[in-house]
Amino acid sequence: MISNLKKNLTIIVPIYNEEDNIERLCKELDDFLKNSIVDTQILFINDGSNDNSEKLIKEQCKSNKKFKLLNFCKNYGLSAAIKAGFDNTTTSLVGYIDADLQTNPEDFNLLLNKIDEFDLVTGVRVNRKDSIIKNITSFIANSIRKIFTKDKMDDTGCPLKIIKTRYAKNIPMFRGIHRFLPAMILLQNGKVGQVPVRHYPRIAGKAKFGFFNRLIGPLIDCFAYLWMKNKYINYQIKDNE
Repeated sequence: MISNLKKNLTIIVPIYNEEDNIERLCKELDDFLKNSIVDTQILFINDGSNDNSEKLIKEQCKSNKKFKLLNFCKNYGLSAAIKAGFDNTTTSLVGYIDADLQTNPEDFNLLLNKIDEFDLVTGVRVNRKDSIIKNITSFIANSIRKIFTKDKMDDTGCPLKIIKTRYAKNIPMFRGIHRFLPAMILLQNGKVGQVPVRHYPRIAGKAKFGFFNRLIGPLIDCFAYLWMKNKYINYQIKDNE
């Protein structure tokens, strides 16, 4: 369970051309805010959407003081959106969820119940509702990543995570880093855990990742991770007189 120590949470929600999901997304996030076991706020990152996403989110932010928005001037990609979220988080915990609602914001409470034991908790999608091709490519990419990182995580692609903010802010960011968040916590000598969460089919909008993004891209990113691991600087101060 969550400890009695004061905790608060910022949930990062990257947005790229999700106009058909915005209303339902904001309703589900607002429902979670009312049931969250810690004080929680939402930070939308509009990643250069060229549909009505920006307008719709701004309208939602006007009516809900717990909703905030950062607007990119153009599309920089998911990793940049996550980094911007980390950079602009002031709460003790930072979470992440995709805007497609294939995961349920209510399951953040499952992760929060484990965050005292770990420095990052990620969801593991059970009974996935994706296509056979998507499931196969995700399985292959995940298996390759585990060989490279040895993070023992079963589903780092799950878009439902909570991280202690002091660790999140120390993650060296590069394009594709969203696949390696547990591994980057391990580089800081942190602890990572995973919790089963629900999964749903996408019912609105279009998926932003295809074959290359799910399989070839992650393989290339593994070599970037190895370079980062070999160059990573981690130190602890014994005392300061």
